[in-house]
Amino acid sequence: MITEPLFFLCATAAVLIAGIGKGGFGGGTVVVAVPLLSLVVPPAQAAAIMLPILCFMDLLSLWACRGVYDCRNLKVLLPAGLIGVGLGSLGFNVLPDVYIKLMIGFLAILFSINYWLMKWLPRSQASYSGSLLYGGIWGILSGFTSFSVHAGGPPLNIYLLPQKLHKTVFLGTIVTFFAVVNYVKLVPYAGLELLDTSNLLTSMSLALLAPLGVYLGMWLHRYLDETWFYCGCYILLLLTGGQLFYEGTVGLLDLTLG
Repeated sequence: MITEPLFFLCATAAVLIAGIGKGGFGGGTVVVAVPLLSLVVPPAQAAAIMLPILCFMDLLSLWACRGVYDCRNLKVLLPAGLIGVGLGSLGFNVLPDVYIKLMIGFLAILFSINYWLMKWLPRSQASYSGSLLYGGIWGILSGFTSFSVHAGGPPLNIYLLPQKLHKTVFLGTIVTFFAVVNYVKLVPYAGLELLDTSNLLTSMSLALLAPLGVYLGMWLHRYLDETWFYCGCYILLLLTGGQLFYEGTVGLLDLTLG
C-alpha cells in the first residue's frame, strides 16, 4: 500500500474530481485522474489504482440515475465499447499511451471548437448522432481509450452531446455505459497483474472519498440549468482534450528525443 503524503494529496484531488464528473457531468473529469496520479506513480499503476474506485463510483451513480438512460444509444454503444476494451487489452503493451492521448485529444479539441463555431456562425450541418456506424466507431474508441488511460469520456461525449438529450438521460446513459465497461475491465486488468495487493489496498483507502465526490457532482447536476450544463460539458471536453493533447505531445517528444 502506498503511504507517501504527496501521493495522497494528488490522489485525493483525483478521486474528488473524478467523483464530481461521475455524479454530474457524464464522467468528463475522470480523464484528469490518471494524469494527476501519474505525477507520483507510473501511469499503469495510476490506472490500476483508479479502476476499483471508478467501479465503486459507478454503483453510486447508477443508483442516482436508476432507470434513466437512452436504450437506443446503449444498444449501439455497449457492444462497441466492449470490443474497444478487448482491443485495448490486446494492445496494452504494444501501442504507447502517447499516441492514444494525441488522437483523442485532437478529436476532442476539434469537436469542441466546432460546437462554439456553430453557435456563433449557425449553419446547416448533417447529423451523424444516433447512427449505427458512428455509434460503433465512437463506442469502440471510448472502450479502447477507457481501458488504456480511463479517457473514454471524450469520445462518448463527442457522439452523445450533439443529440441534445435531457441532461439526466445524457448522464444516465454515460453512467450505464461506463458501469458495464469498467467492471468488464477488471478481468483483463487482473490478467495483466495490475490489481495486486498493494494497489487494491490503496484503492480501498481512497474509495472513502468517492461518495463525497459523487454527491458534489449530483448536487451540481440537480441545480444547473440545462443550457449551462451542456456549456459546462463542452468546456470540460475542450479542457480535457487540451490536457490529453499536451501530454501526448510531450510524451511523443520524449520518445523521439530519447
